[in-house]
Amino acid sequence: MSDNKQIPYLSETDLAALGLTTRDVIDCIEAAIVGCDRGTVWSAPKAVIQPGDGRYMMAALAAADDPPYLAVKTVVLNPRNSERGLPQINGLVTMLDSETGLPAAILDGNWITAVRTAGLSAVAARRMAREDSSVAAFIGSGVQASSHLTAFADLFPLREVRVFGRGRANIDSVCELAENLGLTPVRCNDAVEAMQPADLVVTSVTHTAVTEPFLDAGDLKPGAFAAIVDLAAPWIRDSFALLDRIAIDDLEQEASLPNKLAPAEYVSGDLSGLVLGKFSGRDDTEQRTAFIFRGHALGDLALAGLAFDKSRAAG
Repeated sequence: MSDNKQIPYLSETDLAALGLTTRDVIDCIEAAIVGCDRGTVWSAPKAVIQPGDGRYMMAALAAADDPPYLAVKTVVLNPRNSERGLPQINGLVTMLDSETGLPAAILDGNWITAVRTAGLSAVAARRMAREDSSVAAFIGSGVQASSHLTAFADLFPLREVRVFGRGRANIDSVCELAENLGLTPVRCNDAVEAMQPADLVVTSVTHTAVTEPFLDAGDLKPGAFAAIVDLAAPWIRDSFALLDRIAIDDLEQEASLPNKLAPAEYVSGDLSGLVLGKFSGRDDTEQRTAFIFRGHALGDLALAGLAFDKSRAAG
């Protein structure tokens, strides 16, 4: 661990250079979930501030005994950042020794958020999506679309990627990534065109960009799985009744927050329940399933700890 005079900072470039695989990310998140069940890993519900001017400020806290890390991720979403030439979302992860409280490292929060979020979706998708899923659709074409495409291409036999979003540059970026992965990109004129043929659907529409919900679960084909990364802001909530199975990231966190991700009667359980086998992600190939989530502090802790350990091992 570092003293106060020399705290390592891992930038987005540093973190990307570590070469962590989708399997690495899934394994570390699942290990954290098992540790939480055994009482050696802990997390607290998110703390959120919304000043009412479009900003969304969030802090997430988790800690473990082995390795002895405490991670706090702080994030600010500000739609006005686009006018400044900045990403709408920016943040940091601060790590301490969970035994002594001494500072360990500071990590770029944008990279951690992108990779961790796709990792959480991947953990759910392994249990809730069909193994033969070959067509993926992305509603929203920002950072989360790219990170999810990378993860899902590692897990499923994808052949086609359908994209609907705002901003030609973002759409082109996702399509270029698809081509680099050997997949066929399809630019779609609306969300329904993107979703209806898809086995996997990822929605990552910035909640400040949603004036009226426009996504209907009835447009998911039988057997489809949706990873809903955007607090379900663009989804028509009543349509969730058409889904056969819904999982969220954390039941305890959900209970503490006022704006629910989905009606409680539609929710089968959370990500821990999935990983620990407390309920099944799907029972047959025709079921429509979804993972709706805010983000889980266990994922931030797991990925930050893995990245820090790997960077130290690399010198």
